[in-house]
Amino acid sequence: MFMKIANAYKRSFTGLSRETWLLSSVLLINRCGNMAVPFMSLYVTQSLKRPASDAGIIIALFGVGSVMGSALGGWLTDKIGFRPVQIVAAMVSGIFFLLFGAITHFPTLCCLIVIISLFSDAFRPANFTAIAFYAKKGTETRSNSLNRLAVNVGWAVGASVGGIIASYNYHLLFVVEGTISIMAGLLIVWWLPGAKELVKKAKEHAVDTVALKPWKDKVFVGFVAITCVFSSAFFLMFRVGPLYFKEYWHLDESLIGVMLGFNGVIIALFEMVLVNYIEDKRTLSFFIIAGSLVLAGSYLFLLLPGSIALLALGLSVTCFTIGEILSLPFINTFVIGRSTPANRGQYAAGYALCWSFAQVVGPASGFYLADHWSFHALWVVLSLLLVMCAYSYYRLIGRATPVRQQGYV
Repeated sequence: MFMKIANAYKRSFTGLSRETWLLSSVLLINRCGNMAVPFMSLYVTQSLKRPASDAGIIIALFGVGSVMGSALGGWLTDKIGFRPVQIVAAMVSGIFFLLFGAITHFPTLCCLIVIISLFSDAFRPANFTAIAFYAKKGTETRSNSLNRLAVNVGWAVGASVGGIIASYNYHLLFVVEGTISIMAGLLIVWWLPGAKELVKKAKEHAVDTVALKPWKDKVFVGFVAITCVFSSAFFLMFRVGPLYFKEYWHLDESLIGVMLGFNGVIIALFEMVLVNYIEDKRTLSFFIIAGSLVLAGSYLFLLLPGSIALLALGLSVTCFTIGEILSLPFINTFVIGRSTPANRGQYAAGYALCWSFAQVVGPASGFYLADHWSFHALWVVLSLLLVMCAYSYYRLIGRATPVRQQGYV
């Protein structure tokens, strides 16, 4: 039995390119420092002593910068390449994180958070393009899963350590995150292939095709619209959730960090093996739809009474993570399948915009619903939205084929 399990893990990681491993290693280090944003709402309300509405403003502005960064990052990736975009984005965002932790003037913080998120999210489409570029043929989904493994192990470490740091000193969160982000940029310089190697490799993989613009791909445009709603509902577990766990369930910051970090632990242990086992069993749409429905169920556990808060949070995070594993790797693969090397940066930017949109609309609307209705009403609304997303994905991509199979390119 032990050997079967060991062989299953070995098969899951076999055949991935060296560059994929190096890129994932950089992401692991970078995400270990991703500890400030999950505690941003608590920082504003607990450390700066400002109302929850101001926390909503900060997080919404983070989303505004995120939208601009995703668009800029995708455009620059197709123009100058994913390597320089990742380097500059990581290092500049790190520098501004260091500044953010030293300032308490609220209007200045509002400006800084836009700049931080602009550069942080310019990294996303460049990174997404790099994953597709480095992946060997037939390993795209597993390469994405390895990347997500790195992100989520880093998230587990960052959220757990961040919760401990936040319980002592919120300002130190920004110092640590900024320093590690700068380190990640330097590691890309040192570890990943230089421009000449990338140009040579790109020419070897070039094909004579006419690239379709993402906004002319009707299926992709519809996909982006649905995923905007999906990602908005998804994000609120990590943006609005911590405030609910603290103020209504009276859980300590360190415990909140550990429980949210548990999400990354489950993904680290099981996603690669599960994806390797199931990816050929069903269609992409099946897993995306199933994942959306499981995510919907995860929010219903938050309706349980505070007397069993720890159990309820554990059940919710576990269910949430299963839904994430079932949906996100296959959503990423769907985007890659509709793009070509010539327009992958633009497709990646379109997909990244979904998550940037969620940064703007999600927290602002989430805090509004929680303030004017209740947190319980918010959790019900999120569950219903995710069920609607599942149905919409079924209608849109249940019969969709990759762009190149449709004769567009």
